[in-house]
Amino acid sequence: MRRLLQLKCLPFASVFYLVMMSSFAQQTFIRAGRVVDPVSGTTSQNQIIVVEGRKIIDVGRNINIPANARVIDLSKSVVTPGLFDAHTHVCATVSKFADWLGVDYFDMVLLNPNGYRAIQGAVHAKEMLEAGFTTIRDAGNSGKYADVDVKRAINEGLIPGPTMVVAGKIIAPFGGQFRTRADKQFLYNDEYAFADSKDEIVKAIRENIYYGSDVIKVVVDGQRYSYSYEDLKTIVAEARNAGLKVMAHCQTPASEYAAAKAGVASIEHGWTIPDSVARVMKEKNVILVSTDFTEEVLLEFGHPAERAKAIHSRRVERLARAYKAGVMIAFGTDIMIDVENRTRGEFAIGYITSFVEAGIPNAQIVRALTTTPAILMGMEQQRGRVAKGMFADIIATEINPLDDINALKQVRFVMKEGSVIVNKN
Repeated sequence: MRRLLQLKCLPFASVFYLVMMSSFAQQTFIRAGRVVDPVSGTTSQNQIIVVEGRKIIDVGRNINIPANARVIDLSKSVVTPGLFDAHTHVCATVSKFADWLGVDYFDMVLLNPNGYRAIQGAVHAKEMLEAGFTTIRDAGNSGKYADVDVKRAINEGLIPGPTMVVAGKIIAPFGGQFRTRADKQFLYNDEYAFADSKDEIVKAIRENIYYGSDVIKVVVDGQRYSYSYEDLKTIVAEARNAGLKVMAHCQTPASEYAAAKAGVASIEHGWTIPDSVARVMKEKNVILVSTDFTEEVLLEFGHPAERAKAIHSRRVERLARAYKAGVMIAFGTDIMIDVENRTRGEFAIGYITSFVEAGIPNAQIVRALTTTPAILMGMEQQRGRVAKGMFADIIATEINPLDDINALKQVRFVMKEGSVIVNKN
């Protein structure tokens, strides 16, 4: 809109000139020593990546680079598609000891007004991008659509950040994930859309879509009562009618099974995933966004060392079983805490440790960070690969992540949609 207003103030000849010049965007030629293809799990040597505007227009070995062209030299680096975090919360920061001391999201809601949370979101989004996450799916806990505001600011170029798919208000049975037994006047706040009847569920979905949500996030089992299979069918159908997918927070076998059978796009967390659930997930192409907390993360949440180790071991065992059962897995973190001397992005990429401990091969971990979440978000024709026609979302590392996945913890170059964000080469 701001751009349109500026153009309206110019003479017709000037507008015509700007429109014509925009169609001849400057090309950038990237000399890539090696390029990783997540689909095949292979690496191509000595590639030239041609970027024009926001997209890649060519990739190949024998591409001529014109004299005086803009060239980025990554000839000693390994180029990989930009990373995805399919479950994060950039507008939320809970107490470091939230779980252990019983302080929950209610505390966060009371202490952090919407404007402050939007600023938090802007800072965290920048940190995620600088660590190589060029696309994120924000899973709510964002107050009164602060995630929508952060996404808008990024899209308008006001602040740096990844491409964002946002959930807006989380839809849940009464009480959401609150544990504090507060009066209704406090419980009815911007954190959740409580919906119990079919009419309330449909209304909550439509309000979310109206206010800018890109995906519908539901908490299936946040309380002793939960959404039923019939409830979830209603949610999936209503979202689908508007072209949106459903991400379902599930922590119990019954909820995981109901959500998978109803055809949600993804099960978030999925702490159990028994064989019965895995079979339905494979049949329905339901993706697991596994949010596998490392021991370090659990310690930061305030869990004692023995408890952190036990929880982490159960998560890794479940992740290994899901992978062996053939369930598609997308990388997600569920990070909602800040750690001293660590950015959100640096903390997030540490979750690959859980994948390694689960025995998942490096090539599959790279897919979980790129092509699988791209499919989940409906972006597989736009993002997740370094290929002609894709958005120029590119990162570079010194070591090939197919050989050593920990290379992704040391990203040296980040490009988002043709703009260089980080260049340490």
